[in-house]
Amino acid sequence: QVQLVESGGGLVQAGGSLRLSCVASGRPFNNYHMGWFRQAPGKEREFVAAIGWNGANTLYADSVKGRFAISRDNAKNTVSLQMNTLKPEDTAAYYCAASYRHYGLAGAQYDYWGQGTQVTVSS
Repeated sequence: QVQLVESGGGLVQAGGSLRLSCVASGRPFNNYHMGWFRQAPGKEREFVAAIGWNGANTLYADSVKGRFAISRDNAKNTVSLQMNTLKPEDTAAYYCAASYRHYGLAGAQYDYWGQGTQVTVSS
């Protein structure tokens, strides 16, 4: 089992920045590819960003490309999502997820999920 705990969400004005963090425990962190997903009320969960097990590869949704940056620190068992130039449409609950075998944007391929952290962007 892998436990994932997100933090860093909050209320921010449009154009502002937030940094989300996700700390993993339970199994060797560098065995897992990591991803961030989000879900707004009444909408489907959507992919935001992913990072390979060693940090060499990253993937972003078109909607956040150039504004968000995913990174990881395997020594600290942490994956982060730096979010800049936030927009009201970025408002959602953000979840980190871990995948042992797959690197990519399909939520179904992820094995473990955190409880989420709320991001609210006011206009």
